[in-house]
Amino acid sequence: MNSGVHVNEATAVQQSSDASGADRWVGAGGSTAADVEAAVDEAWTAAVGGREPGLVIVFCSTAYELADVAAAVQTRAGGAPVIGCSTSGEVATDGPSESGLALWALGGDGFDVHTGAGQGSPDGLRSAAAEAAACLEGVPDALASVLVLLADGLCGDQMEVVRGAYGVAGAAVPLVGGCAGDDLAMQRTEQLHGDRVLHNAVVAAAIGSNAPVGIGVAHGWATVGEPMLVTESEGVTVVSLDDRPALDAYLDGYGAPADVRDDAEQFVRFAMVRPLGIKRRDRTEIRYVAGADFEQRTLTCIAEVPQGAAAHLMQGDADTVLEATDEACRSALDALDGRPPIGMLLFDCVARRSVLEDTGIRKEVDRVSVASGGKPVAGFYTYGEIARTKGAGGFHNQTLVVVAFA
Repeated sequence: MNSGVHVNEATAVQQSSDASGADRWVGAGGSTAADVEAAVDEAWTAAVGGREPGLVIVFCSTAYELADVAAAVQTRAGGAPVIGCSTSGEVATDGPSESGLALWALGGDGFDVHTGAGQGSPDGLRSAAAEAAACLEGVPDALASVLVLLADGLCGDQMEVVRGAYGVAGAAVPLVGGCAGDDLAMQRTEQLHGDRVLHNAVVAAAIGSNAPVGIGVAHGWATVGEPMLVTESEGVTVVSLDDRPALDAYLDGYGAPADVRDDAEQFVRFAMVRPLGIKRRDRTEIRYVAGADFEQRTLTCIAEVPQGAAAHLMQGDADTVLEATDEACRSALDALDGRPPIGMLLFDCVARRSVLEDTGIRKEVDRVSVASGGKPVAGFYTYGEIARTKGAGGFHNQTLVVVAFA
């Protein structure tokens, strides 16, 4: 499987001069109907209609029983591959939703799709990701290949998902996806493969395409002050920054008010819009600060913060986050090498919603719709985003990942 890499976090597997989008399609639909059958029917009609899908991806609020949704989708999909996960908000072409579901589908000429699933444990998902990624073996060499991963969002170090999948996919196949949510309950997320509902798992779809696939990644956060050295860390726990207790260095760096310094609930609210940035060679990856230990004075992140890395305090607002939306879309479309998109797939961090609020998330989806030229768009609000297009890393927080199909 061959891929070409573009700068600015845009990746496309190289184009074919005779590939045609005439018989290829992407569809998207959503619903907030309370009844499962009614919701699936509404979303299915918009996303698929009377066409034969080659892949269906389900994004579903915990307001529904995912097993019931899976059964309803599988009845309509017949033998078509289906994957999905629970969410903390959904996106469809006509806008964002809460307590709803969204369906994204593709079909027609020039797509080859295989799916897989891997069962992990509460301690981690590396082996599960490798098992799920093995579905790539079923996809022959294609002009464009991408592996879509949906992982349990509350299970160990999420960077392990990238490592496990990369061990199978190698550098040639881009990885994209997101970590499942549970409407911010932070208790349990679910993954869907066919009619099976899983937990502590990774599901995947390997997509081969005879036309380009573009990936755009952007976050909109800017650095605050000078970088700090991660002088001690243990996986997702940051013990010290610049040889100071990590919590103290973080709070002092942001000038945190008194109520944040000794109240866990206030700290979480404060940290939701004040992430850490981990410097990579060609980019800064965002790490969501999920909590703190006020006795040990440590920070807890969603994914690994490597010891010896340079860590930045980050800041942003609704304007910079929306600018990042435009950047991610532009990068994804640029990677299509002049071909128009037939649709887009989105993985958007739920923490970005806290910055944008209701008006802003509507603006964000509108911007994506304009960028796509009105083509179908769907996705979900995640507990972490996956986009490995080049180099080290590939796990993100508070970031938008856009996948465009030509």
